[in-house]
Amino acid sequence: MSGRRAWAGAAVVCALLAVVHTWPLATAPGRLSRNDNNDAQLNEWIMAWVAHQLPRSPLHLFEANIFFPAHDTLAFSEPLIVPALLGAPIRWAGGSPVLVMNLMVIAGFALTAFAGFVLLYRWSGDPIAGLLTGATFAFNTHTLTRLPHVQALHLYGLPLVLLATDRLLSTHRTRDAVWLAVWMAVLAYTSGYLAVFGAVIIGTALLVRLPHGLRGAGKVLPMFALAAGLTAIAVAPLWAPYHRVAVDYGMVRSLDNVAEYSASLKGYLTAAGTIHASTWSRSFFRDPVDSFFPGVVVIALTMVALWRLRPLPQSTAAHSGTLPGERVLMLLAITGVGLILSLGTRTPVYGWLYRVFPPMHGLRAAARFGNLFLLGMSALAGLGLASLRVRYPGRRSLAVAIALLAVANVEALRAPFDYRRFDGVPGIYRLLTSEPRVVLAEVPFYPRQAVFENGEYVLNSTAHWRPLMNGYSGYTPASYTAYADVFWYFPREEAIQAMRHAGVTHVMVHPARFGPEADQVVAALAGRRDFELMAVGSQGIRLYRLH
Repeated sequence: MSGRRAWAGAAVVCALLAVVHTWPLATAPGRLSRNDNNDAQLNEWIMAWVAHQLPRSPLHLFEANIFFPAHDTLAFSEPLIVPALLGAPIRWAGGSPVLVMNLMVIAGFALTAFAGFVLLYRWSGDPIAGLLTGATFAFNTHTLTRLPHVQALHLYGLPLVLLATDRLLSTHRTRDAVWLAVWMAVLAYTSGYLAVFGAVIIGTALLVRLPHGLRGAGKVLPMFALAAGLTAIAVAPLWAPYHRVAVDYGMVRSLDNVAEYSASLKGYLTAAGTIHASTWSRSFFRDPVDSFFPGVVVIALTMVALWRLRPLPQSTAAHSGTLPGERVLMLLAITGVGLILSLGTRTPVYGWLYRVFPPMHGLRAAARFGNLFLLGMSALAGLGLASLRVRYPGRRSLAVAIALLAVANVEALRAPFDYRRFDGVPGIYRLLTSEPRVVLAEVPFYPRQAVFENGEYVLNSTAHWRPLMNGYSGYTPASYTAYADVFWYFPREEAIQAMRHAGVTHVMVHPARFGPEADQVVAALAGRRDFELMAVGSQGIRLYRLH
């Protein structure tokens, strides 16, 4: 295939692979969910909030409804603005937050695979090599353990930043600087981690490639400065609320936090794919976040790329100004940097970068730098396959390439997944939309160490969008801890008085969550005149108006 057929065929293959690797999600995207993980509920709420607030009051986008009365609470976690905008038409048409989440999971995988294809196809002109890079970068042992984290699946900006960086180093064109800024902005408006990863890609590429072309530095560096300036302008509205919460709430990750979420070398021998995990890798498996084995096919083809460090024929090279050998060295550097940084404080490199590059202060999970390792390995494998296809052309070579693509996907395959059934947000929450004034507290009101239990409360608030005392996010403000220290003892008198003093107007009670004390809680409220029962919903949920 070539030309439009290659692009169209690749898009179809990437979409089909996304369906296969998340199976059976596509069979019932409105009913299946990963809501057994509170992070999935958080991400569903974030994307629903962006779709709700952006067309109504964009200047107050970060003044989200959770953790009332704290401010800029959307900035306590990833912004997810790009995937939220992609899914917004579905939400505006009446789709549930879970439906949007599921479709964005599939779309994130498909778009990431397609972006990997674009990178290698532009470099080699080989669509099968492009598909191998795209598939192994999108569907691997790391991403397939992070279905609840939509930002971990929308990685398409990374290969496109790499492509724009390579083009800018080769051609020094203004339009490539603009494209680099565009893809950096896409990363930033998806995830702070991804923006840092993109910056590391650019910095690493410059360090590797400029020594081989110092004569062109006078042209290259101004173009990168232009890209940096355009990126800064584009992300300024995003930077402001995150800077405020860093200053006002001290939301800065220390190196001690990083140490807890760092990868280990053992993690690079860990494979979550069904075949590997059920055989040799089982003894290595410790934590899904610490799983970065790239696959046997990827490792073998990477070895081919390293062995065959010589230019591809002019007819297959997309950019004649850059030798594949230079790209291999660049990719090797990105791979190595990703691995080293993923180890966090296990090496001094992370601490040095933490001190000189302030955006690192917002990152907690150093292990996620392993995405750069996986990107570098996937691209190297694609170059290796492309070089073999040039050396051994013909139908037999094509068949072998397709077989390698298939085996690489089988290696990574974890489907079918077990999903939890989602029956919608309980209808009782919609009663709050007609109330003149609402500050809602849901009980049990969990202490800080169990704040993740609020995930369902946060998701249910998408039915009314009224201020919610509860919350769950990547950061928990001190104000929540102070309230939780008292509210946890509901329905004791001191807890109720504290709620009234905090401005709570309505209380949603979940008796089933109180366990054996459920009947006592309901009976205690029945004897109080200041608690007006408004409704009883599914699972015995009870909504009260607090006078």
